[in-house]
Amino acid sequence: MRPARFITPHKLLTVAAVVELATGAALLLTPGLFSHLLLGIAGTDATNLFARFFGVALIAFGIACWPRPDSIAAIRAMLFYNGAIALYLAYVGVFVSSGLLLWPAVVFHAVMTALFLRR
Repeated sequence: MRPARFITPHKLLTVAAVVELATGAALLLTPGLFSHLLLGIAGTDATNLFARFFGVALIAFGIACWPRPDSIAAIRAMLFYNGAIALYLAYVGVFVSSGLLLWPAVVFHAVMTALFLRR
């Protein structure tokens, strides 16, 4: 008999999709505040422009990865994204700049990567 799994792939994808949808909405609505909290930089017209592009992309990604009965492609996409963004945010934190939410974001994405790997 197989032990019960408290974190199912469906639940994991739901959490990941909701977080990316919320992050995308924050980037669209408050790009300057988000830049300050995540990276510790002041938002400019240029950074706000790119933050909003990224916000639209994250919303699309969250929608595309919303869990369905057969979500293997979504799981793979979220696994790659979470691993890559954890590494990139850590790089930014060590070599570029760091805001209040940067290291919690690194930890969150690293944990999500580990959970997607063990699915």
